[in-house]
Amino acid sequence: MSDPIRIPQRVLLGPGPSDVPPRVLQAMALPTIGHLDPVFLRMMDEVRSMLRQVFRTQNELTLAVSGTGSAGMETVFVNLVEPGDRVLIGVNGVFGGRMTDVARRCGAQVHTVDAAWGQSIEQDRVIDSIRKLKPKLVAIVHAETSTGTRQPVDRLGAAAHESGALFLIDCVTSLGGISVEVDAWGVDAAYSATQKCLSCPPGLAPVTLSPRAVDAMQARKAKVQSWYLDLNMVRQYWGQERFYHHTAPINMIFALHEALTAVLEEGLEKRFERHRAAHELLRPGLRELGIEYIGQEGHHLPMLNAVKIPDGIDDLTVRRRLLDEYDIEIGGGLGEFKGKAWRIGLMGASATRRNVTLFLAALGAILAGR
Repeated sequence: MSDPIRIPQRVLLGPGPSDVPPRVLQAMALPTIGHLDPVFLRMMDEVRSMLRQVFRTQNELTLAVSGTGSAGMETVFVNLVEPGDRVLIGVNGVFGGRMTDVARRCGAQVHTVDAAWGQSIEQDRVIDSIRKLKPKLVAIVHAETSTGTRQPVDRLGAAAHESGALFLIDCVTSLGGISVEVDAWGVDAAYSATQKCLSCPPGLAPVTLSPRAVDAMQARKAKVQSWYLDLNMVRQYWGQERFYHHTAPINMIFALHEALTAVLEEGLEKRFERHRAAHELLRPGLRELGIEYIGQEGHHLPMLNAVKIPDGIDDLTVRRRLLDEYDIEIGGGLGEFKGKAWRIGLMGASATRRNVTLFLAALGAILAGR
């Protein structure tokens, strides 16, 4: 028999997952109870309440989908899009492109507003397209994980509503790291993931739908394409009816409850400032090493730092040495940035001065040939 696998203690500075605090891991290790146990049902209610605070919304339909962030993406699309619907999507990276794939699988007529990778999409361009196209749904990525780009969205909800459209945002990387204002921005549907700035293990996808989105979902002519992700049924388990749909990932809900408790104990504004401060410490340190940010100045995400790999430096060699010699994980580029960029995550519990200092020292030693 081979030796048992020993899990190392890493410093997770990639695009996710982020470091998970011990208190969250301890919550996950609590005794498993039934998915209709009164104690668990109370915990579900508290998770919904805390998610509303983090999303900054009053939406009744706010819950955690059983699945990762990609399940969150698929959930909102399959519930809101029917065959033949016109959908407008902003694309400036991998995850905007993934939205188009999911929407097409729902039978949508997909139209895009595109920008170069690393560039944000001008809101005026999206608004012009909304007025010309009159789509049912407008979707955009708030924090593009593949490029480290922060997308302005504050004017898009009003423009969508003026044209009778729903407005959807992907906030997988932004939720808990920078401000996400679902109600103030007029967002009708949003989804995220637990393993980024919430610092919970991967496995759940927080989603929230406005009353307008719920009305659209209930007015569908055809059944939702996915039985498992049909919110008409899932909401009856998370709501007061408690109708059985599927067995919830009970211990993951324990972990999310503890992670959200930690987020709100810290306070959202203080948490956002901690992410910003870690980013501001990293930037000059990278500059001293001759490393520049990729993408549009003024639109860099604090929690996902996409930087150019210096000329003559092998991507995989550096990342492997960081992992093997220093137990530090960072991410490589995706798509157009594959082999050209590193993605340095400062998310949730990973966003600390200590981690930034450790990383800069380790990277500096490797680049210096030591």
